[in-house]
Amino acid sequence: MRTSLALQPTLPADPLAPVFAQYPLQVTSAQGVWLHTAAGARVLDLYGGHAVAALGYAHPAWTRALHAQAQTLNFQSNAVPLEVRSRAAASLLRFAGGHFNQVFLVNSGAEANENALKMAFTITHRSEVIALEHGFHGRTAAAGAITWGAAAKWYGFPRPPFEVRFLPRRDASALGAITGQTAAVIVEPVQGVGGAFDLGPQYLAALRRRCDATGALLIFDEVQCGMGRTGAPFAANLYGVMPDMITTAKALGNGFPCAALLLSPPVAAAVKLDALGTTFGGGPMACAAMLAVIEALGHENLLENVRLVGELIRERCVAGPVRGYQGAGFLAGLICDRPAKEIHRALLERGILAGTSADPAVLRLLPPFILQPEHVEQLRAALLEIGGA
Repeated sequence: MRTSLALQPTLPADPLAPVFAQYPLQVTSAQGVWLHTAAGARVLDLYGGHAVAALGYAHPAWTRALHAQAQTLNFQSNAVPLEVRSRAAASLLRFAGGHFNQVFLVNSGAEANENALKMAFTITHRSEVIALEHGFHGRTAAAGAITWGAAAKWYGFPRPPFEVRFLPRRDASALGAITGQTAAVIVEPVQGVGGAFDLGPQYLAALRRRCDATGALLIFDEVQCGMGRTGAPFAANLYGVMPDMITTAKALGNGFPCAALLLSPPVAAAVKLDALGTTFGGGPMACAAMLAVIEALGHENLLENVRLVGELIRERCVAGPVRGYQGAGFLAGLICDRPAKEIHRALLERGILAGTSADPAVLRLLPPFILQPEHVEQLRAALLEIGGA
């Protein structure tokens, strides 16, 4: 029986659920570090799709890799072994530098964090997780429970799935709260949403020692700061402090959804058949994207570029309304003399897209790794034009 058109629901002007605040920017295409808008404008992207577009847009080798994989095999489940999946996992382990020996491939940073926490509880049989104030780890049940401020703003679940305590960031004197009841401590070595806040090598080393003393597992959430964004493979490499697990996503796929949980040998030894699971994690398209990203990072001098151009941002962009800098590499926080949203808006009017953060004073920069010195000078000129308060 055909349904009458008169009985069909009327679609709203925008059929998407209104859950995202959006910039006044209609992007139609992109190339390199440039976004092209429906109005014909060209915008310098210092936001990178929220730390995702590591290689920039329309990267030739990444595009070819996805095209070739789509023509060969677009999907098969984890019940079927795939050579491209094994290559992607091995490539990621080599990129990480040898401390980890197994990978569990998933779809998103939140999913990687959920599985990292599950492994910590499975191994330790303990009851609590410790996280840091201002940290962000995802919007799912466990990841949201360890995200600072989620309970008051958007968590939505009637209760967290385990006990959670939050410690002040970069405060080594508070690490005594990590005890024999602590299954895991999870931190972002450089907090993203928290304002590109760098925890620093001394604090991370103290955290490692305390976890070793109490038997708690240490998890580095490098969903945003990993995969070369600090100028090293991971912030763990940059600071010389190795956790028991690393979670990563975002830049890992350069826009194709994928994520990974890297396991140290003692954690990997605890993984049993059917202990973890995923449908789309480790799909062949995702693995082709990962391989292309890691290949580019290794052969296009992109990590060196992040280090050099990141230092230029630090040196040149404390200007105009910017009174300070924090962060590392291409996860940079520009501390402003007025609300960062005002500076964000003023930059967008000048053809530059940046990001903000949970810290109202911090403008966050998450550019593609191909950013060049002339782009930094464009940002500096715009900041000087905006001027200080």
